[in-house]
Amino acid sequence: MCQLFALNSNTPSAVTFSFTGFSARGGGTAEHADGWGMAFHDPSGCRVFLDDAPASRSPLAEFLRRHPIRATSVLAHIRKATRGAVQLSNCHPFQRVWAGRHWSFCHNGTLENFAPRLDSAHQPVGSTDSEAAFCCLMQSLARRFAGQGPAPDWALLAPVLAELAAELQTFGSFNFVLSDGEAVYTHCSTRLHWLPRSHPFSHARLIDAELSLDLSRANGPNDRMVLVATEPLTHEEPWQAMQPGEFLVFVQGQPVWHRLPEAMRAAA
Repeated sequence: MCQLFALNSNTPSAVTFSFTGFSARGGGTAEHADGWGMAFHDPSGCRVFLDDAPASRSPLAEFLRRHPIRATSVLAHIRKATRGAVQLSNCHPFQRVWAGRHWSFCHNGTLENFAPRLDSAHQPVGSTDSEAAFCCLMQSLARRFAGQGPAPDWALLAPVLAELAAELQTFGSFNFVLSDGEAVYTHCSTRLHWLPRSHPFSHARLIDAELSLDLSRANGPNDRMVLVATEPLTHEEPWQAMQPGEFLVFVQGQPVWHRLPEAMRAAA
């Protein structure tokens, strides 16, 4: 399957260090060699980079490893194709505009017998179940909040997105990261981890590359961020595994909303 990465922070942050380790899994240290992409969100808009070459060998990925782009929310994906050809239109993150915001989405997993009825405004460009799921989410949000002007804030969107994620998970594996630049929404179906970072910052050492970083030199005392990845990217940091069916929302570099599956809530 594919692998996911996301960052959410309270100040514009660079991800060159994390992306160095993550992109190595795109045909280098792992077999996810069927394309990659990154989306950088900041208050002025969203920049998306896509390539159908393996991330570990892509000149565009090498450029992004060496040239920091600072953003408050970043999504990245490395693809191991299960549905759809190896081509740009099937590379994540997928992007749409709804209610005055750019939305980007990355999915890991496979949805079986999934054929949502999509209107003309929410048609996929490529041929993946992932993009179809994203279009389905966007169409559902547009219908749920029709006539309400600009997009609602995360507090209103979170419970709706959690319900939609639970519905789509019934079709198969549905790990995803989603952002509108204000928040990063995450859903774990099988495997997803997250890591908080704040002052006092320590050293970090990548799992997939011989590289370490003194985070205290790269961040200020008021900086705060959260990283999300399918598999932990660094040694010795306190990565936390999400539970299957768990939904988490991050804003300003910290978790702000959380929902466990109904069975786990009842047990608690």
